[in-house]
Amino acid sequence: MDEQKKLPRSVLIIEDDLELAELVAQELRVGGFTTYIAQSGREAAKILKESTISLVLLDLMLPGEDGLEICKQIRRHEHSPAIIMVTARGELADKVAGLELGADDYVVKPFEARELLARCKAVMRRQGGASTNQVISAPHMAEPVRYGFLGWQLDMKARLLYSPEGVTISLPNSDFHVLVTLIEAPNKVLPRALLLERAFSRSMSYEDRAVDVCISRLRQHLEKDRSKPELIRTVRNEGYVLYVDPAQVSVQ
Repeated sequence: MDEQKKLPRSVLIIEDDLELAELVAQELRVGGFTTYIAQSGREAAKILKESTISLVLLDLMLPGEDGLEICKQIRRHEHSPAIIMVTARGELADKVAGLELGADDYVVKPFEARELLARCKAVMRRQGGASTNQVISAPHMAEPVRYGFLGWQLDMKARLLYSPEGVTISLPNSDFHVLVTLIEAPNKVLPRALLLERAFSRSMSYEDRAVDVCISRLRQHLEKDRSKPELIRTVRNEGYVLYVDPAQVSVQ
């Protein structure tokens, strides 16, 4: 067997609340991940040195430690894993700061296990199923082939959007990534900085309106009246939200 295929999809959970960490670890193991738990930055550094870690779930509110600084330290490693920030903070500035330091995504407490698992899989998928400079294959973790919501269908392989009437819409690469990000976090407000990173793999400058252009194009397809959007809504000073009940989003 190829040595690369022996590498697990492994997640390091950096969380001082051991009970919560163990619950998260259990859910991720069911989803096909190997898990490790660290309750401090020092423990995390030891695990990262001794084990092959693909993804880090980093709580920003560790007592006596700055989660953003830990994020920065992890990113200094040549073969650093992907990072998802886990935080109770709701301020956009914290989320943007983490993304600018190299975090790949964020999840705000409290969160549903299904949402967290979807975020982990999404980050791994964008990185080719591996952390930076690694190739990891895990056939038992099936990736979504198609997302469905309110009669719309998004084909992940062909990158085509199908309307409820059966019209086929070819999306630009940036619009596709923005829509996927919104679908994977339905009814959640996502900051423009996060959508920009997903669509263009770059940090947001103060005047960067690229994401707004993507949203405008998506609304042209998805909304009955894009001047009064009902599906992709703007949350002033925060970002955008796909206004869909998570139960109405199907994954094939």
